[in-house]
Amino acid sequence: MSENKDKRNCGGAWRFLPWFIPSLFLFLWFVVSTSGLIPTYLLPHPRDIAETGYAYVFGELGGGPYAGRFLSDAGSSLLRIGCGFATAVAVGLPLGILSGRLSVIQKLMGTTVNALRAVPGITWLPLAMIWFGIGMKTTVFLVAMAAFFPVFLNAAAGARQVDPLLLQAGAMMGVRRLCGTFAILIPSAMPHLMTGLRLGLGISWAYLVLGELTGVQNGLGAVIMDARMLGRIDMIVVGIIIIAVIGRLSDQLLQSGMRLCFKSARRMA
Repeated sequence: MSENKDKRNCGGAWRFLPWFIPSLFLFLWFVVSTSGLIPTYLLPHPRDIAETGYAYVFGELGGGPYAGRFLSDAGSSLLRIGCGFATAVAVGLPLGILSGRLSVIQKLMGTTVNALRAVPGITWLPLAMIWFGIGMKTTVFLVAMAAFFPVFLNAAAGARQVDPLLLQAGAMMGVRRLCGTFAILIPSAMPHLMTGLRLGLGISWAYLVLGELTGVQNGLGAVIMDARMLGRIDMIVVGIIIIAVIGRLSDQLLQSGMRLCFKSARRMA
């Protein structure tokens, strides 16, 4: 109660707080670029970044090396992220819940999952390229592989910490096992489930860029790779900023969707 009161008293200052670090970083970047402490070929001026970003997002297609490509690149990347992350959730979430509740599933999968989790994601890239070639399938495989582990492990931890008395009480009241999973187990494990989904979505963006660095034609990672080959540092920075912004928006969309579907997620807000 006192925390909410403090938020109301802070007013505009509290709303500005999330933007403090980005604003400070932008200010320092502007100062360093203007003073010439760092050469522009290493870190372009924020004004140049803004001009390049504007041309990339709002420019006319064909008006420059990257002008007007944003919608095509963003659409391709979002499709790959969506397919890979959805696959990870569809497999990792139910398996994680089963592993957390059934010791036989935990024994069956524990060693394999933890062994594969120790393998760096980049080592899967050559094998994925041999299996699937360059393009959509390789990137989706990398994203799904990377997102699976945080989703699975957090789902297992969340399901494991649910009090068995709650499930027993539900069974005594006539709640069937499937209904109890959605009415009791998932709401009780929601903090862990939400953490796993958010971590999985965040790491998906890292492996998306890894998959798109293999030579695909469209995608935000492909733009960064192409800009590196051409020495366009400004376009590399634009790509990084756009990925950061879209990644943050996707995280907020995930949280909003979970709150819309589950009351237990709304209580976490």
